Amino acid sequence: MIIDRLTARTLDSTRAMPGVRVPVARPAATGIVHLGLGAFHRAHQAVLTEDAAEATGDDRWGIHGVTQRSARVVAQLAPQDGLYGVLSLGGGTDGPAAPLLRVVGAVQEASYPGVDTARVLAALAAPTTHVVTLTVTEKGYRRTADGRADLADSDLAADLAVLPEELLRAPRDPRAARSPIGLLVRGLARRRLADAGPLTVMSCDNLVGNGPALAGLVTEVLAATPGAAGLRRWVDEQVTFPATMVDRIVPATTTEHRSTARGLLGLVDEGLVVAEPYLQWVIQDDFAGPRPAWERAGATLTDDVTPYERAKLRVLNATHSTLAYAGALRGHATIAEAVLDPDLAALARALVDEDVLPTLVAPEGLDLAQYREEVLERFANPATGHTTLQVAMDGTEKLPIRLLGTVRDRLAAGANPAASARAVAAWIHFVAAAAQGTLEVAGRAVPLEDPNADALAAAVAGSPAGLVDRVLDLTAVFGDLSDDDGWRAAVRDAFDRGEP
Repeated sequence: MIIDRLTARTLDSTRAMPGVRVPVARPAATGIVHLGLGAFHRAHQAVLTEDAAEATGDDRWGIHGVTQRSARVVAQLAPQDGLYGVLSLGGGTDGPAAPLLRVVGAVQEASYPGVDTARVLAALAAPTTHVVTLTVTEKGYRRTADGRADLADSDLAADLAVLPEELLRAPRDPRAARSPIGLLVRGLARRRLADAGPLTVMSCDNLVGNGPALAGLVTEVLAATPGAAGLRRWVDEQVTFPATMVDRIVPATTTEHRSTARGLLGLVDEGLVVAEPYLQWVIQDDFAGPRPAWERAGATLTDDVTPYERAKLRVLNATHSTLAYAGALRGHATIAEAVLDPDLAALARALVDEDVLPTLVAPEGLDLAQYREEVLERFANPATGHTTLQVAMDGTEKLPIRLLGTVRDRLAAGANPAASARAVAAWIHFVAAAAQGTLEVAGRAVPLEDPNADALAAAVAGSPAGLVDRVLDLTAVFGDLSDDDGWRAAVRDAFDRGEP
C-alpha cells in the first residue's frame, strides 16, 4: 500500500487523528532566518515561535531555515512544504507515556548555502526579517581554544576573502558560503547596503555567555577584514546579540520513531524529529526591533540569563556527566539505567545538594530543589536514548565548564566538595579503564574518545600509585585546581575507595 507524504495538501487528512496536533495557520511572512536547521531547532525554537504566533495571531514570524553541512534537511522538508512532525516521547520512573505527535508549520523555506547562498543573503537583508537565530553547535562558531575567532579556519577564511568586495556591492551570483559566522557577517554587510534596518542576532547554542561570545566573534572578524570599519560601526548601532539558554533533549530519530509517527499521522514524514516533553527557553530581553511574543509560548524573558545558565550547567549538565562516567563503570548502557541505580541516584543528589546548590542564586520563579528532581526524572526517561558513552565523550572539554566551577566556589567558601571529588574520581577511573582497554559497556570494549586523548593516555600510564596526581597535573583541564593540595587529597581518597 502506498502511503502519502506529509504536505500542505495532505495535512487536512490528519486533523481528526487522535494524538495529533496540527498548525492553526501557516505564517504569512518570513520574519526569522535561522542558521542550523537541525533537529534541535525544529523541536525547540520553531515550536515556541509557532505557539507565540498562535497565541497572538501575529503571522509575521515564518522561519527561513538554513542548513549547514549538507542539503539533507532541505531534501526532507522542501517536498513537505516545510511541514514536519515532533514526536513527544514521555516516560520516567513511572513508566512510558503515550506518544503524541505535533505537526509544525513555522518553517516557510529551507536553504542550503552550498547552492542557495544568494537566497540566504537576500533573506538576511530583507526588511521583513527582524531576527536571526543560530544552532550551529559549538564547533560551528570556528573558535580557537581561547574562544577567539579562528581566522585560520579554511571555511571562515574563504568567506572573509569575499567580504571586502561584498561590503561595496551585492553580487548577483555570490560565492557559496562555507561557515556560519562567515555567512552571518556577509548577510550583515548585505543588510547594511540595503538599509534594511536593525537586526537581533541570537545564539541558541550551549556556549557560556553565548550572546556576548557571538558579538565578540563578529567584532573580531570585522576587525580583521580590510574596509570593514563602517560595517563595524553599523553593527554596534543597529544589531543586538541577546544571550539565551535552551534546554530540551532531542534524541536521534530512528526507524521505530518513524513507524510510530506514521501510525499516528497516517502519512510518511521524512522530516520527523523526536523530543522529550520538557522544553525551556530563557532569553535576554535585548532586541533591536520587533520579535515574536515568545513569553506567550512559555519562554522566559529576563534582563540576565546568567543565573539560569549557571543552574543548568551545574545541576543538569554536571549531573549528566557524573551519571555517564559512574554509570559506564557499572556497565549501564544508558543514562536512564544509571539514574535508576540507587547508588548513582544518591551520588547525583549529593552532588547537587551538598556542592552545587550552595553556589547558586535561584533565578526568579525557579525552585532549585524541584529543578533537581525534574532533571533526574527527565534522565530516567528511556525514550531519550542518551547513552552513557555519548555523554561521557570529550570530558576534558566538558568538566571545566560543568563541574570545576562548582569545585572552585566550594573551596573558596572553605568547604570540602566531596561529591564533586567522587565525580572527578569516576571520570579518572573511566579514562584509565578506556585508555588501558579494560572498559566494557553493553558487551563491547570502549575506546577513549577525547580531544586530549593522548595526554590522558600518557597520564594514566605508569605506576598506579601516582595516577590521580598525574591526571590532576593537566593544567589545561584543571587550571589552578592543580595546585590545590586539599582538592588533590579529596580526589585521591575518592579514587582509592573506588566509589561509586
